[in-house]
Amino acid sequence: MPVVQTPKPTHNFYTEFHLRCGGLNDLHVRALAWLLLAPDLLDKHAPQWGDKIATLPTYLLDGVDDWLQNLDRQPAALHSYLDLQPFARLGRYAEKLMAFFLEQNGVLFAHGVQVRAGKTSTIGEFDFLLRINEQLIHWEFATKFYLLEASGAGDDADYFVGPNLADTLGAKMHKILDRQLLLSTHAAAQIHLPEPVSCAQALVKGWLFYPDNESQKLSVFGTSAAHCRGFWCTFSETLNLGAERYAILPRLQWLAPAKLPVQQTMDRQALQSYLEEYFVNDTMPVLVALLEVNGNTAVEASRGFIVPDDWRTRARQRVKLAHPSA
Repeated sequence: MPVVQTPKPTHNFYTEFHLRCGGLNDLHVRALAWLLLAPDLLDKHAPQWGDKIATLPTYLLDGVDDWLQNLDRQPAALHSYLDLQPFARLGRYAEKLMAFFLEQNGVLFAHGVQVRAGKTSTIGEFDFLLRINEQLIHWEFATKFYLLEASGAGDDADYFVGPNLADTLGAKMHKILDRQLLLSTHAAAQIHLPEPVSCAQALVKGWLFYPDNESQKLSVFGTSAAHCRGFWCTFSETLNLGAERYAILPRLQWLAPAKLPVQQTMDRQALQSYLEEYFVNDTMPVLVALLEVNGNTAVEASRGFIVPDDWRTRARQRVKLAHPSA
């Protein structure tokens, strides 16, 4: 069986990130740096998104490298804002990080505003209401991780499925575009809006993961050509992974490329033993960072989801729910 070839982004995002952010040590500052500097997941010009994809305005990122370095030296304000609570959801954690940045830059009008009809019925929630160019803007914000199910020749976003198979990129975007971005038009939302929303868009960050035979695809399904990418392989294929060291990434550390003390990493035998025991009782894929060692520090060179050996079959069934003819 050949060695698994991990996909290499053509723009070499890892090199760029480590050059710009290699000096950042605080875990939360590094996560925020990734949210600000990583390529958007989706192509804002792709016709299927209907001009509803947002991107961070370039003027907000002027001087961001120095700002991040200063924040890394004194991260107390960020820690206080996060309240360092044990976030149950990665999406909420990412939202809070982005809200801190937007507030620091003076463009955040409101964050996490729930819209209710009566006392018990929740209509929806505004992720971000912003003041940009003297206009009120609504942003939905998503940070997503999807794996390409590669049994067929699918040409839309439903062929990217979540690690736990609960949703697809297509289903998520339909929900955002067809429902969440219409929230400002609901009568119950008007009490929260000092003026009409001039623009409603989705800011989407994340990583997409490819099996080896699809790893060279660049811009498909409306994704940006430069999106962050990794690989996925089955547990049986992990014997063919090649790296100096490895680390299992907890969910709240899925955003930025990992930077760890060497003593917190593992060799391939330890990784194999961990996964063998893990998959006895759990079917959730595991995100693994493949690391390069520099002195006492190991930095992520690539990443991939390790999935149970039956994941391909279950992923194919998930895709067929959206595409019965697949």
